[in-house]
This record gives sequence, structure tokens and C-alpha cells, in this order.
Amino acid sequence: MPVPDPGPIAVDAPSGVADQPLMTQWWRDLAFVHWPVEPARVAGLMPPGVRPDTLDGLTYVGLVAFRMYRVGWFRLPGVPYLGTFPETNVRLYSVDGQGRRGVVFRSLDAARLVPVAVARTVFRLPYMWSRMSVSREGDTVTYTGTRRWPGPRGAHSRISLRIGGPLARPTELEHFVTARWGMHNALLGRSLYVPNAHPRWPLHRAELRTLDEDLVAAAGIDGPLGDPVSVLYSPGVPVRFGLPHRPAGIPTP
Repeated sequence: MPVPDPGPIAVDAPSGVADQPLMTQWWRDLAFVHWPVEPARVAGLMPPGVRPDTLDGLTYVGLVAFRMYRVGWFRLPGVPYLGTFPETNVRLYSVDGQGRRGVVFRSLDAARLVPVAVARTVFRLPYMWSRMSVSREGDTVTYTGTRRWPGPRGAHSRISLRIGGPLARPTELEHFVTARWGMHNALLGRSLYVPNAHPRWPLHRAELRTLDEDLVAAAGIDGPLGDPVSVLYSPGVPVRFGLPHRPAGIPTP
């Protein structure tokens, strides 16, 4: 059976997605750092029925740091303490047998133990409990984290970037690594696609001041990646997640 062409990158969320949300949250003060890789290098890290999504023959590894704010269920108000914390993700870019683009999370470091335990137990997401902070001084934002549990203990990241001007017209690559309207994940041996929706990203160019991390290697992506080819900042967006879909062929940035 031929594999569907996912078509052009959709820069806006599909209409009707998550009109009845399973979960709501805000993503704030985001840093997007990306490296290109050959698809074969990460194909084995995808859930069943999911392959690397590509742009001009390459796929990308993303390191995304941000502040999660007020995670809530359904249409209930978000939780101020347990639902608000720094987070840093290692993610890959995916497409399934129905042509749906998404992300695959290889790790999600977060600073609250209870949400980490729930996400690992209920959703089988690779959340890690870490000591983390996000600070801003003028136009410079710094994200730090050191893993506590489950491991590898001590895996760390320090990202510092200077925020530049807004992007009036993001490039195709900048849309490719940010305009993602779902997540692919494996649960009980089967793949799931979890849709999300949010306003179009307000993106800024950014200058990377510091990058010291081993989260990417700890996530199973071995070997040197070189210098990042894309560094972006966004003040953030409100997000809604819809109900999971089966089968995939697959919630956070």
C-alpha cells in the first residue's frame, strides 16, 4: 500500500481539533534548538507505524525548553502549582500511515514529581523528574536542568539565548519544527496519535549564548550533531489537546 504524502506543512491547526479538550495548558518562554540528521539515524526510535518526517531529505532533532503553565483537565481551570513548572524536551519529527504529522518525545524533563509520575504511569510518556529553573535578565533567557529520576541521573542541560526580533515570515524549516498538530506515542504495544491545537506561533529569532547538555545523547541519539541550524524563541501560546486516535501509523512542545 502506498504511503500517503503528508502534503504541505499546515501552519495553522486543523479546524475542529480539540474543540472538546481532554487537557489544556500554556507553553511560555520557549527556546527551540534544532539539528538536522539523516532519517535512518532516528528511524528506529519511532513508535510502530510511524516514520521520520522529512524536509528536503532531512529530519530534525529538537531540544525545546519552556515553562509549562497551569495544566488542566477538560475545561476546568488549570492547576497553579502542580500544573506549573519548567520543562525541557528532546523530540523528533514524525508522520504516520495516515499522513498526520507530529512529534515523538524521546525525553521530557520536568520539575514536578507528581505530574512526572502520572504521565509515566498513565500515558507511558518518558517524563523525567529534574531540578530545573528558567530565568530572564533583559533580553536573555536561561534554562537549566539536572535529572534526578529515573535516569541517567545527572543528565543535564543549560541553554542561554538572546531574544531577537520577531519573524514576520518564518521559513519552511521554521514552520516544519514548530507547526506540529499532534503527538505520536506507543501505549500497550500500539501507537496513538494525540491531536493538539493552539494559535499560530509568535516566533523570534534568537542567538544562542550557551549550550551545555547531554540530554540528546541520553535520549538515544548518539554521535556528534554539530552546531544547531535553527535557534528560535517564542513568548508562548495556549494549547488544547484532544482525545487520542487509533491507529497511528503518532501532550507539550
